[in-house]
Amino acid sequence: MKKPTLRSVAAEAEVSVATVSQVLRGVGRISEDTREKVMNAAKRLNYVPDGRAASMRSGEVREVGLLVHNVANPFNAEVVSGVTDFLDSQGYLASVLDSRDDATRQRRQIELLVRSARAGLMWVPARDTPADTVALLHTHGVPNVTFLRHAAGHAADHVGIHNRAATRLATTHLADLGHRCIAYLGGNLDVESRLDRISGYREIMAERNLAQPVIWPCDDSRKAGMQAFQQLHVAHPEVTAVVCNGDMIALGATLALARAGLRPGLDVSVVGFDGIEEAALAAEPLTTISIRPYQLGQTLAETLIRRIRTPAAPYAELLVHGELITGATTNTLHQSAAS
Repeated sequence: MKKPTLRSVAAEAEVSVATVSQVLRGVGRISEDTREKVMNAAKRLNYVPDGRAASMRSGEVREVGLLVHNVANPFNAEVVSGVTDFLDSQGYLASVLDSRDDATRQRRQIELLVRSARAGLMWVPARDTPADTVALLHTHGVPNVTFLRHAAGHAADHVGIHNRAATRLATTHLADLGHRCIAYLGGNLDVESRLDRISGYREIMAERNLAQPVIWPCDDSRKAGMQAFQQLHVAHPEVTAVVCNGDMIALGATLALARAGLRPGLDVSVVGFDGIEEAALAAEPLTTISIRPYQLGQTLAETLIRRIRTPAAPYAELLVHGELITGATTNTLHQSAAS
């Protein structure tokens, strides 16, 4: 079958091309009968307006880019869901790309988005993002919002998390339960978000006169969290609680406990970070710092659309506060010892 055109829709509906154009654009004084006839004809022929041609005529593009790291991570999946739902409500589409935290790969992907004339970009800057990548966005005037991390020397809207306050909250929760030997588990790069989280953890350890901080790195995955916790438990058997860099790491830690015949909350307390849906649905519901990733994605998309529509507005920084959600993976120290 040939690709349907305005002319073929007009022939099918037995009206003029001008009438079809008016109906599809929602303009003109067209009778309801004629409008219905045109829409039915378009549906029978599977006609869809040529968005590229419409963009050239109007100068408006309805596609944006979303650049994250490890799109398979459930946290990112929930963020993407929030982003795409909000964009859909505004008549926009998103191209979702995974830079894998690689600055070179990120540059290629941003160039691709610029070449395809996307209307804007939401991105998590890769570690060591070079100045020329920032300059590329400025040179082409791409409306963009940084997410979770800032890009050095880049003035832009930003949506992120109060990371330091969040891990202060998590560590305080464990200290209030009587834990003194608390470790920080997860993350393996000295990036802004992790450094801020570790700072919050360290601050409470010092303020409450707790044990010497133990920081144990690992990748942000369930498997890595399981393996890293097993190693941590052998190297530091005195640790009775862990603050994790993400929920997937925390779920891995609880799996390691189960494999060792131990129970989270009764033998070692575990606090996650993210508030993904899977954390609440685990066999042992996870105590976590929830930042509501779906809503965070909606905020991210809303910020970009606002920038596209009001390009001269002052830049905004929106930081989300974490909320402690108490599950089954934390408990008082004396109850842990009693087990």
